[in-house]
Amino acid sequence: MRVLAIIPARRGATRLRDKPLRLLGGQPLILRVWERVSSMAVADGVVVATDDAAVADVIRAAGGTAILTRPDHPSGTDRVAEVARRPEFVNADVLLNVQGDEPFIDEAAVRGAISVVTSGLAPIGTSAVLVSAGALGTADCVKVVCDDAGRALYFSRAPIPYLRDIADGPVRDTLVRQHLGIYAYSREALQRWVSLPVHPLEQVERLEQLRPLAAGLSIGVAMAATVEMGGIDTEADLVRANAHWESIYEVRSPA
Repeated sequence: MRVLAIIPARRGATRLRDKPLRLLGGQPLILRVWERVSSMAVADGVVVATDDAAVADVIRAAGGTAILTRPDHPSGTDRVAEVARRPEFVNADVLLNVQGDEPFIDEAAVRGAISVVTSGLAPIGTSAVLVSAGALGTADCVKVVCDDAGRALYFSRAPIPYLRDIADGPVRDTLVRQHLGIYAYSREALQRWVSLPVHPLEQVERLEQLRPLAAGLSIGVAMAATVEMGGIDTEADLVRANAHWESIYEVRSPA
């Protein structure tokens, strides 16, 4: 199957102004994400989908492909779907959505999400990682519970699975899965997703993946071993990301 990776990047983020153009390791964040995804060689093509010419120019100057999309998309998924419908990309069977603020995204998690779709497990693939029970109470940590085949039963910001009896703590601790914001879709599943109206569960939880799940679309969840670092949403996140970047990539001069 032909895989097209699409990185949605909206410049108008409110929590981190001009987010795609902020510097990580001396280069714009969106360029770092494009470099990361391109280096994995998991897709037949990598495209940045953006609403801003300056963001597109960064990618094009590096030799990449950037597409200017409508400025009024309500989500990155809608932006990905617009690019997927373009004539030059209609031969792609699987569309991979990697968020534009994930420069440290795990390759195994990406490959896992793709494999869900290419193996036929589900028309939508994503990834998760086992985390400590302490993450249950954190709303920013999106949890997912799955059936025995690895398909999502529900995603929530609430503590799931809930521990009713303290004696079951060891069992619960093996089930606490943090959802990672990576998606792979069959072409048909992606277009159906964006054609659906906002679902009340999606509205209440502020989790767009509940829309296709509530409509009966299966979402397979691949398990990853670890998370190097999450997305960059705030100034504090960017500071931590730059420190992390330096700890990995800084080349020190010999004494």
